Amino acid sequence: MTSNTDPSTFVHEPLTERARKALEESVARLTSAEVAGDLDDLTPPRANHDGDTETIGSTSVTHRFADAPGESETVRWHYVEAGPSDGEPVVMLHGIPDSWYMWRHQIDDLARRGHRVLAIDLKGYGQSEKRAGDYRHEGVSEQLLALLDLIGVDRFNMIGHDRGTVILDYLGGNHPERVLRYVRGEQHLWYFNPELAPQEALFADYRRNVIMREPGRFVLLCYGALAVRPVPREDLVRTAQEWNREGIADAAPRYFNSSTFRKEWIDRRTRLIPAWNFPILLLQSRHDGFQPHEFYERALEHVPSARLRLVDAGHFYQLENPEETGTAIREFLAEPATA
Repeated sequence: MTSNTDPSTFVHEPLTERARKALEESVARLTSAEVAGDLDDLTPPRANHDGDTETIGSTSVTHRFADAPGESETVRWHYVEAGPSDGEPVVMLHGIPDSWYMWRHQIDDLARRGHRVLAIDLKGYGQSEKRAGDYRHEGVSEQLLALLDLIGVDRFNMIGHDRGTVILDYLGGNHPERVLRYVRGEQHLWYFNPELAPQEALFADYRRNVIMREPGRFVLLCYGALAVRPVPREDLVRTAQEWNREGIADAAPRYFNSSTFRKEWIDRRTRLIPAWNFPILLLQSRHDGFQPHEFYERALEHVPSARLRLVDAGHFYQLENPEETGTAIREFLAEPATA
């Protein structure tokens, strides 16, 4: 494992010819998605109350709310819970532009197989807290751990996607003794090139970031650019409905004003990855032009406890290819965990 931890020596990784072509194709889809129209029926789902139930596939999930300590405030969390209360816990975090709902196939699958599944709306998203406060990914990871302490979850599996993965990276790096296994998805790891993160500047600029205030267009833009397999319209509509909840467009950009992709990259290489002593499955898309699979294949030498599995899908593999995604997660969670 590379021992150099001096950030001044870190250089951005150049793109291979294949990765450059894939990026250009994704950007072209992004342009097309911008004029693809809109989604209808975007009235937000009704506000839930603690104890409400909803059927996902063949599983009944229970909506939960909990007020957990924050660094300087109490954070109100919303999550759905499924499966037996004494099952091995699985904590699931989503990214942009999603909510707990993006995991609907995996919630159903894992709950039916005996896991206690906790699919959480990130702070600032869905029905979770949206007040001003600490929106550093590292700060939110500590707030998330306070929630898990509050509801009696000691050791747990982590499954993350996109920006939710960043929060779990910090949680695992700062509290590795709490983690059984980590399914890490769709987020930069050891290698990074800023060309692969054009959204950072847009989402951090309140004046330019108007698209977050148009839920249907925003979801079509994200999925149109990053998905390569069809996503059912009902899933796109529900995703946009959840994004349409009041306050998200103001809260979500706070993450991008609290840190940078480069800062996250440096933290991973200097202190987080060295602390990850639990089994890790890098679950990446084979066809995401903004996250070249070569970067993850080569990163394995720097993350000794990890293995890589590429899903035949785009960025949103949970909804694009739920069968292959579910198989990868099931097989990994069936393997021995950290002692």
